[in-house]
Amino acid sequence: MHLTNSSPSITPRDRHLLRHAALAVCCAVLFAVLAALVQTGWSPLSRLDHKPIDNLHRFAVDHTVWTAAVQMFSDTGGTITMRSVLGAAALWLWLIGARTLGGWVAAQTLVGWGGLWLLKLSLGRQRPTFSDPVSHAGGPALPSGHAMASAITCAVVVGLLWPRVGRAGRITACTIAALTVLGIGASRVFLGVHWPSDVLGGWLAAGIVLGSVTVLVELTRPGALARDFRRVNRRTRPRVQRVLVSPARPPREPAEPAADPAADRAPGPAADHPDGLLR
Repeated sequence: MHLTNSSPSITPRDRHLLRHAALAVCCAVLFAVLAALVQTGWSPLSRLDHKPIDNLHRFAVDHTVWTAAVQMFSDTGGTITMRSVLGAAALWLWLIGARTLGGWVAAQTLVGWGGLWLLKLSLGRQRPTFSDPVSHAGGPALPSGHAMASAITCAVVVGLLWPRVGRAGRITACTIAALTVLGIGASRVFLGVHWPSDVLGGWLAAGIVLGSVTVLVELTRPGALARDFRRVNRRTRPRVQRVLVSPARPPREPAEPAADPAADRAPGPAADHPDGLLR
């Protein structure tokens, strides 16, 4: 008797689902630990928050030009910009027929915005305060909205580009995305409007949103995201094949030989020769 393994094999969709579920669960656990440490005033975390922000604030006060540049960068990569990018991407996907994928992008924006304020209001952490602030921001501190929005947006953009580019393109996209997310998070700490742990909390909250929204879409519309990715690839693929397989043009008939310019300029014995005449 031969024993066979009757357990079903794990499909690529199952692995995709498990990865995003693990992302959401791990980020949720880490965020809960971080929030508990903040609420209890754990001294090592408090020292890690206060020491760098005090040093950065002194530097920001003494270097106003650099501070203005950081402020401009932080404003450019703010929540309005990031949500506008996702909104434009969702609209474009909807118009080309990738509606599940467009809904996934829109849900990342809406769930991220709602989750941000739910966490902010439930934790109610105070922002850093200085007698001579270099920047101002309203609302509770944890998590950082700039850090959360930039992480969600960059992850979504990289996800949309991933199937359409090669290895070099993926490395470039991931590098630009990582530098953008790190730069925006660092700018909020440098400007003194967030604690370092607020930025970390924003990144963890982004992971919760990215993973949970993807799992929800995969469970409610199995395989729809993969089909929409293929649809986007078909709609945006360069039309190189038309050039490669276009029918060859019929050969052109040779043109009649032109008259010898030298013969036209200098009539003489050569012009009277039969080979020098137009026939």
